[in-house]
Amino acid sequence: MADIKQQAELAGGEAEHADWLAEMERASRAKQESFMNGIAAKLRHPRMTSKPAQPARGAPDFWRTFDWTPEERVERFEANWRSVGGHTARAKDLADAGRFIAERAQELSARIIVRQDQEELESLGLESSVPEAEVSVWNADADVSWKARAAEADIGVVMADQALAYTGTVVVRSASNKGRSVSLLPTVLFILIPVERLGTRLGEALIPMDEGGREALPAGVHFITGPSRSSDIENDLTIGVHGPGVVYAVIIG
Repeated sequence: MADIKQQAELAGGEAEHADWLAEMERASRAKQESFMNGIAAKLRHPRMTSKPAQPARGAPDFWRTFDWTPEERVERFEANWRSVGGHTARAKDLADAGRFIAERAQELSARIIVRQDQEELESLGLESSVPEAEVSVWNADADVSWKARAAEADIGVVMADQALAYTGTVVVRSASNKGRSVSLLPTVLFILIPVERLGTRLGEALIPMDEGGREALPAGVHFITGPSRSSDIENDLTIGVHGPGVVYAVIIG
């Protein structure tokens, strides 16, 4: 008899708990409805109770073929880059770009320059044109703490993998010889952009990565649009907190 009584009490407790859960669910739903109805009233349109139709996904067809001429790309890129506080320059070739960087380095009294380990950047000749500065090549010495070296550098120099005129954005990929820290930590950053790598739309950078699959993805893909810009909840803009505060985009060609 005792077992039957215990089972009855247990069943009664479970039923009472189920009723309590159901009541909590009803109360929660009622609050949710009241909240959503209030938002709809503020917006002055009826509540949306069903998922809106989405007949198309991604960019519209006309955007996939939208393109500017090479000279338009340069003009639009430079205008968009400068609009967010970046600096632009044109160079005939890598040697000309090297002279430009050397002049800026001397103006800044740069002590440490760090660059990615690429043949194009070696041809800039910064070691000889800025003899007063220590020019470090990313990952060239296993005994060096390269993140610390990049953090103390006055200037970082990188090559753009792609650039996009519509948003004024540069794409830089990471690899063992192309550390992210080179574009992130120095005080001043120079990004060299061969003009043939300057496209129009963001999709021109994203589609090849998607088509290549996971195996073809680099260690990191970084989209840079001007200098670091940070803003708090009160909309106070600060430059150079989460990256270089001065960024030059040097278009070559």
